[in-house]
Amino acid sequence: MSDSLIKPVEKPKHRHPEKRNRPDNPIQRKPEWIRVKAPVSKDYRKTASLVRENNLVTVCEEAACPNIGECWAKKHATFMIMGEICTRACAFCNVTTGKPNGLDIFEPYRVADSTAKLGLEHVVVTSVDRDDLDDGGAQHFAETIKAIRERAPNTTIEILTPDFKDKKGALEIVVEARPDVFNHNLETVPRLYPTIRPGARYYTSLNLLDRVKQLDPSIFTKSGIMVGLGETKIEIQQMMDDYRAADVDFLTVGQYLQPTPKHAAIDKFVTPEEFENYATMARAKGFLMVSSSPLTRSSYLAGDDFAELRKARNEQLAKTAESSK
Repeated sequence: MSDSLIKPVEKPKHRHPEKRNRPDNPIQRKPEWIRVKAPVSKDYRKTASLVRENNLVTVCEEAACPNIGECWAKKHATFMIMGEICTRACAFCNVTTGKPNGLDIFEPYRVADSTAKLGLEHVVVTSVDRDDLDDGGAQHFAETIKAIRERAPNTTIEILTPDFKDKKGALEIVVEARPDVFNHNLETVPRLYPTIRPGARYYTSLNLLDRVKQLDPSIFTKSGIMVGLGETKIEIQQMMDDYRAADVDFLTVGQYLQPTPKHAAIDKFVTPEEFENYATMARAKGFLMVSSSPLTRSSYLAGDDFAELRKARNEQLAKTAESSK
């Protein structure tokens, strides 16, 4: 066993070292429609306790998700594998940046065990970017999927992956493990990538989603957009067209919320009416499923959405069969 698997790397002294010297962007007061209550329920505490007992990391906490109270109260948690330190430094993200710890080879089994103990019908597994690994963490994703299948065979599995940029063969490893939903977020429009998502490339991410469908058309694909960063309606429309060209099934659209003064500033708070307009636009373009609201996040109510997604595909297949008679 290599030292990288058993010798943890010390956490960075600063959560966002690359942002320390940036000028502050004042955090704006949230409008009424985007405020949430503090989590206090018994089921929230039970989920939190199980996460602690199994030494797991959740993106709910690391990304400071506003829906954590509601989701954990319903025993919905998005597990974040491969540690809590990311190799990239996106301007919107609250996850710690630095040199990651070595992989924990027992983590897939702890995730699977927690999935079974929570009685999850649908589980979401995501990760930090691991550009330091030869496969970007693809095999670890595959091992986690396999462990959940063995420990909780009736649970459907959704993964939210990095882009595996420059990691030849990585995507194939993950697709071969056959998750039910393959999610990868493009986050924002191409024009804003240099400032918002500088470590990524728009068309690399888009091609990843397209390749999933080429490798296994039965896997649902999903992706998300943040709004309120300065994008235009025309750019969002073009982005939706790009998604449909890649045959993406499920689109999520949510409001960007600024984690700290060192993160990218909010350009505007998009109104609920504008979110509904985006939803109408996306449905007209042919997405099987659309979730568009101020508090929408990639894994928000993912289990309920998966049931709707599967139903929509079955209806689509039935219509196709009927028209071909």
